[in-house]
Amino acid sequence: MPAIAIVGAGPGMGLSIAKVFGRHGFRVALLARGKDNLDALVAQLAASGITAAGFPADVCDLPALTAALAQAAERFGGIDVLEYSPHGGLSMVKAPEVTVDNLQPAIQHLLYGAVTATQAVLPAMLAAGTGTLLYTTGGGAITPYPMLATMNTAQAALRNWVFNLHNTLADQGIHAANVAINLLPSATAPEGVPHADPDDIARVYWDLHTRRDRPEHLVTA
Repeated sequence: MPAIAIVGAGPGMGLSIAKVFGRHGFRVALLARGKDNLDALVAQLAASGITAAGFPADVCDLPALTAALAQAAERFGGIDVLEYSPHGGLSMVKAPEVTVDNLQPAIQHLLYGAVTATQAVLPAMLAAGTGTLLYTTGGGAITPYPMLATMNTAQAALRNWVFNLHNTLADQGIHAANVAINLLPSATAPEGVPHADPDDIARVYWDLHTRRDRPEHLVTA
């Protein structure tokens, strides 16, 4: 049975992606900082008949992230799909206020973590001649938001790298793609705020994995 590793797993998008892939026969490796939260997600998936396991790791602790993905690969006999979408802990900063100091955490969180996670699973994918690499950014990676300058800069860097991966790995059997979510992925968003149900958005990831026909999907209202 194939396996997906979801880095930055939570009760919203991460759980929805896990359910979509799990219902198609995937086992699920969940990576996030909190063991208790991971245990709760694993229990929810188990209740739906989906095999899952949690692997605690902070995406900013690069050796720990590499080790957690190695443990997941050993547990499930390999990782066929990587999905990277860590969230939280990033401040609101206007473009003129960006400094090296306040940009660095966003770069570490979004870009360095993504590169590290990818390098942890890519060699085995290349050896097998198949694999899928999926990444999540906000719509600000394409059209920046004034108050999210550090986050959008890091997301744009990640998006650029994903396109580069797509262009260089496709002929080796590896599909890389970015999902840019330009709304709030929540079914309980405040009135007037553009949003969508995470379960609906999660189907985009499955479509990218199966169709393998484009490097990006922009999710809008």
